[in-house]
Amino acid sequence: MRPIYLFSISSHPDAISINSLDITFFKPAIDFSHYDAFIITSKQASKALKQYETKEYAHLPALCISQQSAKAYESLGGKVLDIGAGYGDTLVEKIKAYPKTKKWLYLRAKVVASDFVEVCKKDAYHIDEVIVYESQCSKDILAVNVEEDAILIFTSPSSVECFLHKSEIRESNRVIVIGKTTAKALPKNIDYTISREKTIDGCFKILNKV
Repeated sequence: MRPIYLFSISSHPDAISINSLDITFFKPAIDFSHYDAFIITSKQASKALKQYETKEYAHLPALCISQQSAKAYESLGGKVLDIGAGYGDTLVEKIKAYPKTKKWLYLRAKVVASDFVEVCKKDAYHIDEVIVYESQCSKDILAVNVEEDAILIFTSPSSVECFLHKSEIRESNRVIVIGKTTAKALPKNIDYTISREKTIDGCFKILNKV
């Protein structure tokens, strides 16, 4: 059986799980009373919120990028306003379904892969951004040595970029990515399969088709 490597901050029992990122959290001063709703594109954003008193922010519903980010916010006692399809570009349509008077707060990473906020701002939607965490390549992913016939599962653009710092994807490797944004981070000559479900479990469901 071919070895399976999962590059993610999460793990899976059927894979060699390589933590791809080390996370640093920030706690900027935020007046949550100025906003009507959150935009959350990562479980890390909800983890950053744990630094604040729940009563300060729990009244704000959240537009979440995926089912996983929605569950993370709900675990804090928050309510979910709507859920995207797993990557940033799909949030534009969601945001534009609401009045331009709605005041959004985007809890974001220092570096983001999608320009959905700029797209919405150009159309006069009110979105403030605050950096609540930063991701850096982990020592594990920089030191990993994968077999030539391994199956590689990437769950974010940064997991691809960090892997490529010290390693290469060979023609003999099979590649599965969690979504279109992650696929864009791959070298142009690499063949890959995109999971229909934007989850790690979804990536494993298609292994028998790869």
